[in-house]
Amino acid sequence: MKPPILKLENVNTHIGPYHILHGVNFEVPEGGLTMLLGRNGAGKTTSLRTIMGLWTASQGKVIFEGHDITELSTPEIARLGIAYVPENMGVFTELTVRENMVLAARDAKIDSSRLDWIFTYMPALKKFWEQQAGLLSGGQKQMLSIARAMIEPRKLLLVDEPSKGLAPAIIQNLVEAFKALKQTGTTVLLVEQNFNFAKNVGDTVAVMDNGKVVHRGTMAGLAEDEALQTKLLGLSLDSHQ
Repeated sequence: MKPPILKLENVNTHIGPYHILHGVNFEVPEGGLTMLLGRNGAGKTTSLRTIMGLWTASQGKVIFEGHDITELSTPEIARLGIAYVPENMGVFTELTVRENMVLAARDAKIDSSRLDWIFTYMPALKKFWEQQAGLLSGGQKQMLSIARAMIEPRKLLLVDEPSKGLAPAIIQNLVEAFKALKQTGTTVLLVEQNFNFAKNVGDTVAVMDNGKVVHRGTMAGLAEDEALQTKLLGLSLDSHQ
């Protein structure tokens, strides 16, 4: 078996006086999609931001490809091949869709074949290519945010609640996009509240509660065990489509 591409070892994170992560331990296998699930306030977003160096772990280690990246800056971590899609989308509203994508591309050069591949799953971006990003709908901005992270091949993609606020048809496009992304060899760590989405794209899963990981396993195993879903998440996947 390949070693995990990402590993968190006893990670603690403080934000000001608040102790948010309490010894977080989990691994992200290379080449698959790992779901990070849990109730609101469980520490999922803080985990992503700590991996990305936006907050620094006060204790423990973040290991990427066998190297300790805990103390690296966010730009240094990004240069290793890690991209982050925050929940608040982070698009440049005054720029066009095209300009947003150019900024995300290496050396400001877009690979046309990769762009066409993205348009297959996100056709609205092609339609509004020269439109100011601030005029897009919330769902379209979310798609642009994800597309920005996909425009260059990444080793690891961190995504925070990509389906939030999206219509079911767009969510289905996202499901297909993430499945296709896995086929390119990109590893994904994805925080999500839509459990049906999680069930359809996830390979492995870590469930958080009160700043700790309380369950690790396969997504299929969790999807088949309603009692475990209720215990860990307060409801079953099938009851929250």
